[in-house]
Amino acid sequence: MHSNHLLLEEPIRMATILEPSKANFFPAMTKIVGTLGPRSRSVEVISGCLNAGMSVARFDFSWGGSEYHQETLDNMRTAVKSTKKLCAVMLDTVGAEMQVVNKSEKAISLQQDDNVILTPDKGQEASSQVLPINFDGLAKAMKKGDTIFVGQYLFTGSETTSVWLEVDKVDGNDVHCIVKNSATLAGALFTLHASQIHIDLPTLTEKDKENISTWGVANKIDFLSLSYTRHAQDVREAREYLSKLGDLSQTQIFAKIENIEGLTHFDEILQEADGIILSRGNLGIDLPPEKVFLFQKAALYKCNMAGKPAVVTRVVDSMTDNLRPTRAEATDVANAVLDGSDAILLGAETLRGLYPVETISIVGKICAEAEKVFNQDLYFKKTVKYVGEPMSHLESIASSAVRAAIKVKASVIICFTSSGRAARLIAKYRPTMPVLSVVIPRLKTNQLRWSFSGAFEARQSLIVRGLFPMLADPRHPAESTSATNESVLKVALDHGKGSGVIKSHDRVVVCQKVGDAAVVKIIELED
Repeated sequence: MHSNHLLLEEPIRMATILEPSKANFFPAMTKIVGTLGPRSRSVEVISGCLNAGMSVARFDFSWGGSEYHQETLDNMRTAVKSTKKLCAVMLDTVGAEMQVVNKSEKAISLQQDDNVILTPDKGQEASSQVLPINFDGLAKAMKKGDTIFVGQYLFTGSETTSVWLEVDKVDGNDVHCIVKNSATLAGALFTLHASQIHIDLPTLTEKDKENISTWGVANKIDFLSLSYTRHAQDVREAREYLSKLGDLSQTQIFAKIENIEGLTHFDEILQEADGIILSRGNLGIDLPPEKVFLFQKAALYKCNMAGKPAVVTRVVDSMTDNLRPTRAEATDVANAVLDGSDAILLGAETLRGLYPVETISIVGKICAEAEKVFNQDLYFKKTVKYVGEPMSHLESIASSAVRAAIKVKASVIICFTSSGRAARLIAKYRPTMPVLSVVIPRLKTNQLRWSFSGAFEARQSLIVRGLFPMLADPRHPAESTSATNESVLKVALDHGKGSGVIKSHDRVVVCQKVGDAAVVKIIELED
């Protein structure tokens, strides 16, 4: 896959580097997903996170029960009402994750060159001699010399709470290992990762299904993050499962690529999934460190060309305990944006970090700076070339809207959409200005009652770079007469003016359906 990945506008003047960052209603076009947990579950902190730029809240079911997550989500809904900031909900499954169970929660100290046994016998207490695990088949998959990584749940990589083990011998179901670095394992749950081994566990476990069918259904989750996706079939099975759960047939599935197996089947997985999460923490263990950047660039490029949102994880680990990111991390965030990432996902940094709000704010500022120098022109040409001719009707309208907006220096693109597809296609061409997607609710019936759909579509655009949704009044259908379209347009323009993104005498590009045709028009505001 050869493509010019240096998506930087050139040349950059030194003076622009020294310009102060401007405050803006849309802090950045790139979205931020925050994992809510012990340090980020009060109404006050979540409100801070929303105001700082978080637009998707992730609930990780590897950790904490459904009542715990329900309290957090109820607080989030209160925060959404008080801040008037939309926020989508993502349920993250446990998946085929091997775990060390530490019932007593006592810290376990491991010394370099000591021996430790991994056993599937969960009846044993975890200690510095024995670590009980949740998987019976580890011994079958391991051989002398293999490496195993054990880390605190949501480890940050820089701490002394994770340990590398080398397999010394396999004895029945037990795996005897030598400790390669001294470390203290703290907490009730540690993640165990065996490099490049197929783990014979289902991608959607029974526990996951229970969480989705109860908590997920009750809360109408917008996104399902499918941990340890290894094959396209994993996504198909999850979709089949969701399709039987009423409203969740609208939930989008984001495949989480965490190991070599998922990487090998990336193209097929991308075809089936609605979006991709690059779990760089686990991938960083499975891949040689020098290959991680290459995978990131290749995967983001493929997602961009497919017009599917790509999310990058593990960017500012050190902010779990520090107020400022390291230089490498700050550069990494900017590069994720230049590589084409739609959203940045924060894990430990917001879940148990000391500075959840500050982390979101700093990541948002870095993204905004990187977006300023993103080489849109090159990106646009590459995308058009990749899509090829003849273009589909919608794709040609979307790319034309973006080209027009750039040529006339429009301050915003307004797109009327009911399924959200048109708006996502516009965002695929990465316009330099925000896209206001006005979601027009559709009336649907199940023979018993009428209901409006649209809320899912609106919230699901909260993970796409550059898309900012607003839900229109259901009395305005998307393809109706020009009169109703004018009134919805007025609401959208007022929304843009109120938020400071549209000023008087600005030009605005509008994309809407009129009858069977889609039209792109340019309007100039008088006042």
